[in-house]
Amino acid sequence: MYRALWLSPLRFILSSSASKLTPYVSRGPGRSGIDNGAGCSCSRSVTTLIGNEFIRCQDESTRKILQVQIVSALRSGERPGASALLLELIHGNYSLGADDFHVILNYCARSPDPVFVMETYNVMCKKEISLDSRSLLFIVQSLCNGGHLDKASEFIHSVGEDDGIFPVLPTYNYFLGACAKTRSGYHASKCLELMDQRRVGKNEITYAALLKLAVFQRNLSAVNDIWRHYIDNYSLNILPLRKFIWSYTRMGDLKSAYELLQYMVDLALRGELFVQSNRGKLHSSRLDIPVPSNGETGSEKVAFGVNDHMVSPRLDAHGNSIVECNSSGGQSNETESSTMAVPKGQNETPATRILRWSFNDVIHACGQSKNSELAKQLMLQMQNLGLLPSSHTYDGFIRAVAFPGGYEYGMSLLKVMQQQNLKPYDSTLATVSAYCSKAFQVDLAEHLLDQISECSYAYPFNNLLAAYDSLDQPERAVQVLARMKQLKLRPDMRTYELLFSLFGNVNAPYEEGNILSQVDCCKRINAIEMDMLRNGFQHSPISRRNVLRALGAEGMVNEMIRHLQKAENLSVYSNTYLGTPTYNIVLHSLLEANETDLVINIFKRMISCGCPANAATYNIMIDCCSIIQSYKSACALVSMMIRDGFSPKAVTFTALMKILLNDGNFEEALNLLDQAALEDIHLDVLSYNTFLRKAFEKGMIDVIEYIVEQMHREKVNPDPTTCHYVFTCYVEQGYHTTAVEALNVLSLRMLSEEDKESLQEKKQELEENFIMSEDPEAETKIIELFRDSEEHLAAALLNLRWCALLESQIIWSENQSPWAKELSKKYG
Repeated sequence: MYRALWLSPLRFILSSSASKLTPYVSRGPGRSGIDNGAGCSCSRSVTTLIGNEFIRCQDESTRKILQVQIVSALRSGERPGASALLLELIHGNYSLGADDFHVILNYCARSPDPVFVMETYNVMCKKEISLDSRSLLFIVQSLCNGGHLDKASEFIHSVGEDDGIFPVLPTYNYFLGACAKTRSGYHASKCLELMDQRRVGKNEITYAALLKLAVFQRNLSAVNDIWRHYIDNYSLNILPLRKFIWSYTRMGDLKSAYELLQYMVDLALRGELFVQSNRGKLHSSRLDIPVPSNGETGSEKVAFGVNDHMVSPRLDAHGNSIVECNSSGGQSNETESSTMAVPKGQNETPATRILRWSFNDVIHACGQSKNSELAKQLMLQMQNLGLLPSSHTYDGFIRAVAFPGGYEYGMSLLKVMQQQNLKPYDSTLATVSAYCSKAFQVDLAEHLLDQISECSYAYPFNNLLAAYDSLDQPERAVQVLARMKQLKLRPDMRTYELLFSLFGNVNAPYEEGNILSQVDCCKRINAIEMDMLRNGFQHSPISRRNVLRALGAEGMVNEMIRHLQKAENLSVYSNTYLGTPTYNIVLHSLLEANETDLVINIFKRMISCGCPANAATYNIMIDCCSIIQSYKSACALVSMMIRDGFSPKAVTFTALMKILLNDGNFEEALNLLDQAALEDIHLDVLSYNTFLRKAFEKGMIDVIEYIVEQMHREKVNPDPTTCHYVFTCYVEQGYHTTAVEALNVLSLRMLSEEDKESLQEKKQELEENFIMSEDPEAETKIIELFRDSEEHLAAALLNLRWCALLESQIIWSENQSPWAKELSKKYG
């Protein structure tokens, strides 16, 4: 095997020397020689030459074999063997140069293996082998790829002084590219200073690396500077245009990106977008010759002609760099150019692929800024140019044009992709699913998420969890969690915030907590907290509030206070305060549990720790005063509330009226009612029901009728509680017929929340299906409406059905009710 390696160069040497030597002459079997024209063998000088060449080739072959063996040992993980072979290489009886280590250094650059590359460099230094430009580049590449930017920077700065060889431009460019990948502006600045000091210069690769670094640093002014320097020295073609369009889209400068894209389109329409592939990389076929600036720099006009077209760099009013495309000294006709197609047969050339990528970049930027109009314009332009949109194109387009209220548009675009045999990205499905969730189209949202194969972000699942939370369907949220686990998707903080809201409260609405539900509630909260800690999350303000709200809803006062104290201790440790909304949740829950002493203590503690009260806090405390019957304290709180800049609202007047009514002071309470009307404060049905409850307890029918007419005049629709107080008061006073008529009218007003015309249209349907129906399941169907959160409709239908069972004529217009007319006449 070894013979084959050195015989080949020997044959080359002999054959190349044939013109200087005499022809080969055969001397019979087993004999050979060279005839020198005198009938003798080859001279001693020729023999010596052949011997030296033989030794040199043998040494070269051995060196190459050792390099290959070192690389093989490194590839197989035999580092001690590689080190031993490296020592064998340098201790051989032959001279070595930097090129004898290129194979090793190149492998270390690609691996990367910064440890062995430095070991090789140290061995070269001991052997006093000077580096050449290639070995220097390989060492810098290895250090950069291994994440040792500091060492690479130190190496570049020192190697020129120590070894008498300065790095060439590709070495600096590679280091700047590594700085761009790691977003290290510090190392890049030091490198640029050294380049200026050593007068290395720059080329397009340098500007490309600096451009990427500027984008990663979100430095738009730097991008503009690079743009100006670039057009001062180079001609614009498709590849740099693509990079600048990408940069401006990442910086959110849609205007500049769009105008550069239009210039690229202009080049395409003139047939000047041609690129050729070289070893997998795209290169422009146009000559890269710097254009003379004629002394014009900076913001001055730098123009270069292309078929009587002119490109002029400029800045807009915001300092953004843009390009104007003019034809024959005038503005280009955008409408005309957009209807022209890319030359036939060039739709899948490298140039048109780059053009499509640039369109995709700008469309994705439209998606980031929700610029639907520009996105639609670009899609239409692609269609007119004959550029077929890809799945990537639709991914950005859907982000730009779909929105929560218009999720149907997103679904229709998915159908269009299906017709074009384009498979949507997982991110596309996630986007449309998120919009469906926000529109509460949970079935569609869940169907789309089931099609996702990979997902690295939790937001589409969080949106679906939020929809189930709003719809009070925690049982369906379990399926979402199972799907996330199947995809090995790590929850984020928003996920845990929603989990506490979904599963913290065990009981359904309108149900109070009990011992079993409270135990279950604790288990759920602890389980979520443990999983949250395993994934490295601490409580956020929202998650903390959701936990406190769940504990309060279950009536777990002690557990809620414990969580509050824990949160307060953490806030003291972090030198922050919990926030007013957190305290408001605790105060409200304690008030619901009738723990007035704790409410007052927590309020004092809240104020003492510097947490300001807001309007909701004051209203809770005023409501607390209504429970402890302290009108004086309530008035003091109202004064504090106004002093802090909060105006009393309907809930404030309701609490004050409750105190007065509990004291039997109806006259002063009615004065507050009139004052609220004068201050243009629209009281809600809860405020009026406060009056009705006390009037019912006192049997004061006149007050009942006055309040009912006030509600009608102020267009406040009654609720089931209103009907109960009015009907029961009349019954207890012996006015049964009036009670049924009043119940009929009030139920009619509950049904009239939309408009009376629609009610008249539904009259027959409601009577046949619910009110007059003889179907034994009629009342069950009405009760089902409660589950659909249509409580007022269900209560009104049950009331009217009961009125019909009492053989009372159902009134569908208030003009047919003597009771309604009498109240209007008496109190109107």
